[in-house]
Amino acid sequence: MNSPCTETIKLFERMRILLDTIKFEHTIFALPFAFLGAFLAADGLPPLDVSFWILAAMVGARTAAMLFNRIVDIPFDAKNPRTRDRALAKGVIRKKDAWLMVAAFSALYFLAAWRLNALALKLSPVVLGILFAYSYTKRFSAVCHVFLGLAIGIAPAAGWIAVRGEVEFLPLLLSAGVMFWIAGFDILYACLDLEFDRAEGLHSIPAAVGARKAFLISAVLHFLAFTSFVMVGITAHLNWIYYLGVLITFMLLVMQRKVVRPDDLSRMNMAFFTMNAVISIVLFSATAVALLWKE
Repeated sequence: MNSPCTETIKLFERMRILLDTIKFEHTIFALPFAFLGAFLAADGLPPLDVSFWILAAMVGARTAAMLFNRIVDIPFDAKNPRTRDRALAKGVIRKKDAWLMVAAFSALYFLAAWRLNALALKLSPVVLGILFAYSYTKRFSAVCHVFLGLAIGIAPAAGWIAVRGEVEFLPLLLSAGVMFWIAGFDILYACLDLEFDRAEGLHSIPAAVGARKAFLISAVLHFLAFTSFVMVGITAHLNWIYYLGVLITFMLLVMQRKVVRPDDLSRMNMAFFTMNAVISIVLFSATAVALLWKE
């Protein structure tokens, strides 16, 4: 019989494997945008306690949603050469353990929403529902990329609501920019599974129109994202520091198309993970500095 200490070690090891399989560190994509919305709402530094609960809400919601996605996609992940080594697809981790973590991180999210304000709590089931619903969109619609953009694009508006307890046009404009940005790079990433999606009857823009046209559609979405980010600066009356961040973002979006091409997807992970993490950090940093260092 295993000792309580041994069982605890095994539990934490299973948690570590699960967090690794959902790329827990990639929460960095959405987290800066949630704080970007919070900084805009506060016109500077948001209160420390609010920042703490925004962090808790983002970690809880994103982790629960990614675990949910991994669970419902097990039948497809087990067949896909790119994903068949994921812990749940291989059976290394039991679905029961994954469901328990979904419940635990969802509880963390609801607790954080409750601690923030009444509107955050009222909207919390809707937001989590959207995050969970994304996992099924690829089964029936090629615009699943836009739905993913919507799910992650909620972050800036959520950060604004966390501070002010209300929503206005500015955070919605920022959320639109994030939605276009996320949808654009998700289309590029979906090119990796083009043939698999077609074979399994799954829907995506690359599967529907091919990689070359998908790259063009992605470029249009990224231009819309860039335009939205510029409009955020105009609407919020931000200074040149913010626009420098937007310019760097534009250059990084262009560089993504230098790193990956329709006929060469070998460096997709660098374009997808590294550059997108840099983009989110650059935009947040530029906004924060612009707000804190007003001329």
